[in-house]
Amino acid sequence: MTAIDKFSDVRVLCVGDVMLDRFVSGQVKRISPESPVPILSISGSKSFPGGAANVARNIASLGGLCTLVGVVGQDGVARELRETMQAIEGLRCEFCVSPGRPTSEKIRFVAHGQHMLRADAEVTEPIDQETAKELIGSIGKLAPAHDVMVLSDYAKGLLTDEVVRGCIDIAQGLHLPIVVDPKSIDLRRYAGATVITPNSKEVMDATGIDPTDEAGLSILSSARVAAALLTRAHRGMTLVRMGSPALHIEASAREVFDVVGAGDTVIATLSLALGAKLDLAECARLANFAAGVVVGKRGTATVTQTELADEVLRLSRGSLQALQDKIMSREDAIELARTWRKNGFKVGFTNGCFDILHVGHLAILTFSRQNSGRLIVAVNSDASVKRLKEAGRPINPENDRAMVLAALAAVDAVVVFDEDTPLALIEALNPDVLIKGADYTVDSIVGARHVLSCGGKVLTCELVPAKSTTRVIEVLRGKASNS
Repeated sequence: MTAIDKFSDVRVLCVGDVMLDRFVSGQVKRISPESPVPILSISGSKSFPGGAANVARNIASLGGLCTLVGVVGQDGVARELRETMQAIEGLRCEFCVSPGRPTSEKIRFVAHGQHMLRADAEVTEPIDQETAKELIGSIGKLAPAHDVMVLSDYAKGLLTDEVVRGCIDIAQGLHLPIVVDPKSIDLRRYAGATVITPNSKEVMDATGIDPTDEAGLSILSSARVAAALLTRAHRGMTLVRMGSPALHIEASAREVFDVVGAGDTVIATLSLALGAKLDLAECARLANFAAGVVVGKRGTATVTQTELADEVLRLSRGSLQALQDKIMSREDAIELARTWRKNGFKVGFTNGCFDILHVGHLAILTFSRQNSGRLIVAVNSDASVKRLKEAGRPINPENDRAMVLAALAAVDAVVVFDEDTPLALIEALNPDVLIKGADYTVDSIVGARHVLSCGGKVLTCELVPAKSTTRVIEVLRGKASNS
C-alpha cells in the first residue's frame, strides 16, 4: 500500500468559512452603448463548493472521509450548497444555521477563459456569541471520531478568536494534528497548531519579510506553532521547522490555467498525509504535487487519488523505488482497481510470462492501455512458468520481469500470480476490459466468460508476425551453437 492509498483510512474534521463559487460564462462581442463596459452574452452557469467546502471536497476526492463544520444562512444559496455537498461520497456536513446571516457566495463572470469580474455576496462580521457557542459544542462532540483537524480561515467571520482557541484546545486534548490555512495578520491566534500554510502575501503581511527561511522562523517564534509551510506560487513551497533545516520544494505544475482553490487542495492533501502519519516533509511534497495538478484545471477544481499518484510517479520516474511501487500484491491491486473506478477510470487487464520482452509484447501492452483507462498486467511467477514452459524457463526471474514491465508507460500496475492461469485474479479484480493476443479466440481466453457476465469487454490484439519469446530463445541458441 502506498502513502496515498492510506488516505482512504483518514477521517478529517474541517472547520471553516463555507461558500458557493458560481461561474457565469459567456462571450463578449460588443461594448455597451450605455457606458464603456463589455456586454457578456451568458451561455451557462456552474456552481461549486468554495472556501472550506472546497477543502472538504478535495479531501473526499483524494479518498479521505471528511466532516465539514460551518455556518450558513436560511437561503437558496445554503440549500444549493447542501445539495451539492450531499452528492459527494465520503463527505458529511454539520452546518450551524444563522438566520440573519446570508450564505457567502462568490460569482465570477468569465469570457473566453478569462475572468472579467467577481461579485461577492456575503457578510464578514464575526458570528454572534450564541452561534460560536453552538459551533464549539458541535466540534467537541465530533472531534473524537477524527484523526486530524483543519481550520480553513477565509476571514468571513466564522473563525473568531474564541472559535479558533476552542478548536485548538479540543484538538490538543485529543492529540489530533491541527492544520491551519490562515487569513489573519496576527498569526499568534493559531498558537498550538501543528502546521500553518500562509501564502506569500500573508507571510509579508504578518512578518514584513519576504517569504523565505527567515520569515518562516519568525512565524514559528511569534505564532508558537510546530511548523510553517510557506506556499509561494510559482516559486514552490518552503517548509520551516524549529531545529531543522528549511526544506525548499520546487513548484511541480506543468502549465497553469487557474489558481482558484489551489490553497484548498494544499491543505486537504496536507491534512490527509498527516492523518496517515507520514513525515511532515513527505506531507509537504505530496501537497506540492497536488497543487501542481489542480492549477492545471480551470475553476474551483479538485484532485483525485489517482491523479495525485500519477503525478508522483511522473515526477519520480526513473527511480527504481517508483517502479517497485507499481508491483503490488493481489489485495493492493484489488483496492487500487476500486479507487480507479471510483475516480472514473475503466480497468484493463492482460497477462503473460513476459520472459524476454520483445516488440510483440509492446504491441499488446500498448493496445491494452489504449483500450482502458488504467492497465493491470499479471505476470506468471517463476514456479508457474516452470510448470507451463520448457526446461530452463524462465530466463529472467519474476521480479526482474515485473520491474521491466513496471518501467513501461503503458503499464499502471503489475501483479505476480502463482497459479497456472490468472482466472482467480481476474475474478477478484473484475476488470472492465480483458485483452489477449489474436492467437486466442474470445471463447478460449481465460476469464472471458466472467468479464462478459459482469458487463465488461474482451478484446484481442493482432500479433506482430514472427515475434515471440520462443523464437528469441531459438535464435540465441543458434548463435550460441555457431560461436
